Amino acid sequence: MIKRDLYLTQIRPFIRTDLIKVIIGIRRSGKSTLMKQIMEELRDEGIKNNQIIYLNFEDYRIREYKDKDKLYDYLESNVLSDLKTYVFLDEIQEVENFEQVVNSLHATKDVDIYLTGSNSKMLSGEYATLLTGRYKSFKVFPFSYKELVEYHQKKSKKEIFKEFIKYGGFPVIQGFDTEDQKRSILMDLYDSIVIKDIVKRHNISGVDALDKYISYLLNTVSSTFSAKNIINYFKNEGRVISKETLYNYIGHAKEVLLIYSAQRYDLKGKKLLTTNEKYFVNDQGLRATRFNNENDIEKILENIVFFELLRRGYEVTIGNIGDKEIDFIAVRNMQKIYIQVTYLMETLKTREREFGSLNLIKDQYPKYVLSLDEVDFSQQGIQHKNIIDFLLE
Repeated sequence: MIKRDLYLTQIRPFIRTDLIKVIIGIRRSGKSTLMKQIMEELRDEGIKNNQIIYLNFEDYRIREYKDKDKLYDYLESNVLSDLKTYVFLDEIQEVENFEQVVNSLHATKDVDIYLTGSNSKMLSGEYATLLTGRYKSFKVFPFSYKELVEYHQKKSKKEIFKEFIKYGGFPVIQGFDTEDQKRSILMDLYDSIVIKDIVKRHNISGVDALDKYISYLLNTVSSTFSAKNIINYFKNEGRVISKETLYNYIGHAKEVLLIYSAQRYDLKGKKLLTTNEKYFVNDQGLRATRFNNENDIEKILENIVFFELLRRGYEVTIGNIGDKEIDFIAVRNMQKIYIQVTYLMETLKTREREFGSLNLIKDQYPKYVLSLDEVDFSQQGIQHKNIIDFLLE
């Protein structure tokens, strides 16, 4: 397994600080491995095994510690009195009211606490209130293309990219070679997210309706969202779905980190809009359980770039200027970049469309067009980059 240096670099400055480290990511994105890599680095620095406590709440053998009182008793009795203890709690959202345990431990013991979770709401509500200013969160995603190149050193970059398009970057599928094996694992992962994390958590009775709606979202990834269009689509399919149910399903899918949304920003009016946002799927491998990603290459490329920007720490919105669309407006540390994504720019019409939208923006922030072309089409101060080269930066 490769080192997740992108995330380790973010976390290292906070090791041994009083801040609780909270690592959030979709199931099977590599959070447990990242935790173990932090533990390995601590051991390399001389931390003894008895200073480290690790519990994975998906391990059936420790099911009794899903009870918060039993968990506290276990931790309290194993925390050392004379040395700092490093506490790693994996998939902590499986413990109801875990925040009470963590808060008490943090307040009364000499501990360095690390949590992982696959639920976006674990940092909301009571937990956020109890620990305001006392935690630092980190978002973790499945392997990026750059990480896959490091993992599959015997394969060519183009071959790896083709597989990345088709199957995504979940670490769990990387040791398997056949299409059937990869799709089977991805199907099981999809089912565990939808059935276990959504249906069971929210007591949803219409599993088939939920599955069909999520399939619709996966099919229309990177497209402008319209509740009216979705309701009409299901109506034509002989199904009735209310707007309330629709938005509940969206909330559930966001909660388990299956989808992310990007709001639309009006560059002329300089304001965020409340409509016409876009949705993106955390990893295109999950979409491959329902659809052929290669047939929708333009959507998939846009999805890949969106999550690459999130990995790099950008806040991302989509934009419009007049009747033209800007694929991404990405902001990090007060610096902004604009990005257009397309498959190929072999025709003049395509080049005029992609560069034309960016030419309407009059500020001096960097502007990029990304495509799979190997010819440089840069013009008028707008840089053109090959997507593969961009992902390897």
